[in-house]
Amino acid sequence: MAYAWQWVRSLVFAFQAYAMMAIMAVFFTPWAIVDRRGAFAAVHTWCRYVRWTARWMIGLRSEVRGEIPQGEVLIAAKHQSFFDIIILVSELPRPKFIMKQELRRAPILGWYAGRIGCVPVDRGRRGAAIKAMMQRVRAGLQEPGQLIIYPQGTRVAPGASREYKVGTGLLYQEMGTACVPVACNVGVFWPRQRIYRAPGLAVVEFLPPIPPGRGLRGFMTELEDVIETRSNALMAEAGFALPSRPAPPPAPPPAPGTEETGP
Repeated sequence: MAYAWQWVRSLVFAFQAYAMMAIMAVFFTPWAIVDRRGAFAAVHTWCRYVRWTARWMIGLRSEVRGEIPQGEVLIAAKHQSFFDIIILVSELPRPKFIMKQELRRAPILGWYAGRIGCVPVDRGRRGAAIKAMMQRVRAGLQEPGQLIIYPQGTRVAPGASREYKVGTGLLYQEMGTACVPVACNVGVFWPRQRIYRAPGLAVVEFLPPIPPGRGLRGFMTELEDVIETRSNALMAEAGFALPSRPAPPPAPPPAPGTEETGP
């Protein structure tokens, strides 16, 4: 019964959130057409509204930890659900995302994403997508902002694993700025492609910046390690049981004649 009631509350919450998106879009569009500040005001207002209604409608509180970046910086974030996007946008002064090309056609979201400076890329053509991404980012650096990329390329459910894409490292080297890793546990409460939202405390945490100038391989290794380690800790804090890693296979026996001998 408790699950069914929470599911109904989640459905009502989702309906009113998207209805308010449409209402706010109509209200802010005239300002957003003539001035990007109107677009940022719209996305900030809606994301803060969603966080507020999530708290009292479905019992889902949200918290941001760490120092929030303010200037031109690259942010590499763990992505588990739409709610981590909402939390990031609600806090960052000038957020802009590396996003998949198809989202440009999404009603409301696609147009506002373009107005705040999001960079669409075609993920189906990996090499060309990385090149186009860097060209578009380079062209847009005149407007300071926080450029957000998801190193794994898509939403990844809690406990699941997915490789980190090299495009994040290439972008880090191209921009020549610090990269701020971001960990989260949001998917524990707001799962992908489900109506149900669980009550609890969703956390997004800004981690210490990785300074510019690191080599590509070292940067990617450090980025994955800090994001995954801290995200796992946040999920464990939320009561999520992480799957145990399989034990490594036993080492093969030494070849005959190569055994070590004592003194």
